[in-house]
Amino acid sequence: GKMVVTGAKSEEQARQAARKFARIVQKLDFPARFTDFKIQNMVGSCDVKFPIRLEGLAYKHSHYSSYEPELFPGLIYRMVQPKIVLLIFVSGKVVLTGGKVRNEIFSAFEQIYPVLQEFRKLPAAAAATALTPAT
Repeated sequence: GKMVVTGAKSEEQARQAARKFARIVQKLDFPARFTDFKIQNMVGSCDVKFPIRLEGLAYKHSHYSSYEPELFPGLIYRMVQPKIVLLIFVSGKVVLTGGKVRNEIFSAFEQIYPVLQEFRKLPAAAAATALTPAT
């Protein structure tokens, strides 16, 4: 059979966990072998430390975005290259998933960060000042 390892914080931890489990199964007299180890999905998360206007982002990036706040509070952004799915929340928290290698996660964040800055939610006082015409 096959085995899935979840919850590891690094590629090496996932590999070690799989090896240890195969060893446990061998000690129970089953002919287990540790072969074809492969990372299928990596998940990363971060906080950009500023709130985000999800409606504006969803509108301007409608080809990549899905935002239905009645169903789920986050915007789902499906990046094409690298093929990563991001969950973006108003709070500024971001979850990146679908990577096969660590660099895909980093690359996706580097690409989305300027977009998130563009849709940074201004504080109410700053927004009111920005809308007030100069006299």
